[in-house]
Amino acid sequence: MTYAPAISSILSPEYLAEFVIKHYGFDGKTTCRILKTGINHSYLIATSDKKYVLRVYYYDWRKESEIIEELQLLDYLRDNDILVSYPIKDCNGKYINRIPALEGERFAVLFSYAEGESIRTPSEGVIYSLGVTMAKMHQLTINRSVKRKDYNANTLVNWAFQSAKKHFTEPSIEMEYFQRANSIISSEFNNADTNNLRRGIVHLDLWYENMKVKNESQITVFDFDNCGNGWLFLDIAFSLTTLFRNEPNKGNFESKMASFYQGYESIISISEEEKRLIPYGGLAIWLHYTGIHIQRFNDFSNQFLSQEFLKFWIQSVNRWMEYNEIKIHNL
Repeated sequence: MTYAPAISSILSPEYLAEFVIKHYGFDGKTTCRILKTGINHSYLIATSDKKYVLRVYYYDWRKESEIIEELQLLDYLRDNDILVSYPIKDCNGKYINRIPALEGERFAVLFSYAEGESIRTPSEGVIYSLGVTMAKMHQLTINRSVKRKDYNANTLVNWAFQSAKKHFTEPSIEMEYFQRANSIISSEFNNADTNNLRRGIVHLDLWYENMKVKNESQITVFDFDNCGNGWLFLDIAFSLTTLFRNEPNKGNFESKMASFYQGYESIISISEEEKRLIPYGGLAIWLHYTGIHIQRFNDFSNQFLSQEFLKFWIQSVNRWMEYNEIKIHNL
């Protein structure tokens, strides 16, 4: 039978259960179920005594060399006592397998299961622990690099703005905001005091859905799919931006932000220039993910990406900028 071409498919959990039994030597009662079909597809693998997460990368989303860099980073962090969801080798000693999906060959990697819970509005104690965890991670990644994307004003925001112009073709105040933000971020980043900015490998997506918390102080970080090279304050910026968005009580947010800084700076200092740029870093990454939404419209974001969503998205990040007393554009 000849099948119609596909741009994306959801692989059968039953097929993947047999796949991991064969390739990882798991017992015959091993089960598989879908956890999330997002940018990549994640499946929960359960043996008789252990859990794992199988990530099946979207077709042509990452080069194999980029995935190798991601996995090497995870091994490096794990070897240095950072709690991460780390890759598991198969029976042949390989981390990466290839699966012949309908749309083409897709990469698959098995990861350890992160114990704990994802907490949307964490306590001050959890936020303190996040600061400690992130600082320890940055201690290890400072002045290091991976052979992946370099994150700067152009690759974060200008790329996203150019993508947005092609998708949202009608004039709108949100696109005017996007254009103005692109210009301001470019100016701030290009004129930054780089002597007081630490650079290294960044996660770029450190928010509550990509970490599990256990006993308030034990934080396991996962989903390094967006890792790359950039200023380390970018990780701080995105975490604080998402914390701000999810914390309705801004008095509570300020207390939690103070706890984060206290935890982080118990390990390593944050320069005044880094702190000055944190609001812009949060804005830059927020807008960057608009570009990702557009890039993956056909298979991922079409259920929510619209002019109304753009309005909501821009208004959300503008509240963050207003909180930091930075005016981008009238909305």
